[in-house]
Amino acid sequence: MKVIVVGSSHGGFETVRGILAEHPETEIQWYEKGDFLSFLSCGMQLYLEGVVKDVNAVSYATPEGMRAAGVHVFVEQEIVKIDPAMHKVHVLNHADGSERDEDYDKLVLSVGAVPAVLPVEGHSLKNIYGMRGRDWAIKLKAKTVDPEIKNVVVIGAGYIGIEAAEVFAKAGKHVTVIDVLPRLLNLYLDEEFTEVLTDEMLGHDIYPATGQTVKRFEGKEGKVTSVVTDQGEYPADLVVQAAGIKANTDFLKNVIELDDHGLIKIDKYLQTSEKDIYAVGDATLVPFAPTDQSNRVALATNARRQGRIAAKNLFGAKKPMPSVSGSSALSVFQYHFASTGVKAGTSDKLGIETKSVLVQDTVQPEFVSMEDGNAKVWFKLTYAPSDGRVLGAQILSKRDVTANINVISLAIQQNLKVSDLAYTDFFFQPGFDRPWNIINVAAQKAVSQLEKG
Repeated sequence: MKVIVVGSSHGGFETVRGILAEHPETEIQWYEKGDFLSFLSCGMQLYLEGVVKDVNAVSYATPEGMRAAGVHVFVEQEIVKIDPAMHKVHVLNHADGSERDEDYDKLVLSVGAVPAVLPVEGHSLKNIYGMRGRDWAIKLKAKTVDPEIKNVVVIGAGYIGIEAAEVFAKAGKHVTVIDVLPRLLNLYLDEEFTEVLTDEMLGHDIYPATGQTVKRFEGKEGKVTSVVTDQGEYPADLVVQAAGIKANTDFLKNVIELDDHGLIKIDKYLQTSEKDIYAVGDATLVPFAPTDQSNRVALATNARRQGRIAAKNLFGAKKPMPSVSGSSALSVFQYHFASTGVKAGTSDKLGIETKSVLVQDTVQPEFVSMEDGNAKVWFKLTYAPSDGRVLGAQILSKRDVTANINVISLAIQQNLKVSDLAYTDFFFQPGFDRPWNIINVAAQKAVSQLEKG
């Protein structure tokens, strides 16, 4: 069998790995439009802050290593057309300008997404950057040490935007974060958590310009100088656009079925509207466990799961994609947080009713001082008021207790209730935690709340 895999990030890489693991005799052609294989944008902050020294190390694989495993790797070569009826793709070689056709038995699309560009006046000015991919990583790294860059404006207060803000704040720049939503990290955390993190960012010269819409970019001599919103004007020697992503599917129109947002329609086996074409990654929806419906959850973990499932189904396995909880985590200076599932702040959009309990405690018993490593912790548990089913949770602390959120992710996927977590067995050792795990405490509080009606 000949399988063509398009795209070399998380989903494409995992598809190739899955095929090699179970069907190593397969002829695999792996295509990457750029000149670098398998760059991980989620590792960009580590490179920009100097934790990772070599930008080329922020990758899953090398062409040489994958070719040694028997994979035909093509970089700087783009699939520009697909003919499902003839089982052919048209390839454009960006290195030499040549074109050719290739046939396939199965085709896997891991085309991903690109940063959304604000269609406002001045968007073509210089020093307006994105934060996705190796090329942008190299350009942004140079700006962190550029003495002419004093004011940085980040557009978008999601994970990528907050990572960019922290990078440039640590580099000694004044940073403004603009977002149309009312709070930083609005989609990931409820207000009790974002208040703490906003104060932390203010203390590091990051100003939150939330609830504002970008109207235009001002410039001088072809370079951006400020960003104008509906509420103010902010000086900018550099702008980093992180206001969402757009599915990279324009070339698939009239080839396979897309939804209103340009996302690829797939069934539970990751097959598209065409029999032998599969799709994985950020250009697709995934089954979302808390709501039992498909949702857009653009995370590397989900793309990798899809890649492995697709690799099996190419060969007739008929394995459905498992539901996911949308678990993620991030550090913001001294704080570490994680969240999963539904938040009180997102329940209306998802169309479900929720209740929540918030617990504020210390990670270890109170006899362990803060100077000796103890820390405050915030934990919020969200559940269905009808039956106590666990729907989501958030956790925040200066201690890294983010792994607790994995328990909640599993609870969501297994349809557990708060009563199941109230007395679940978690270890206790005062050097690590308290006699009752904070999950126990929150679940007991939720049970009490349910019993009171």
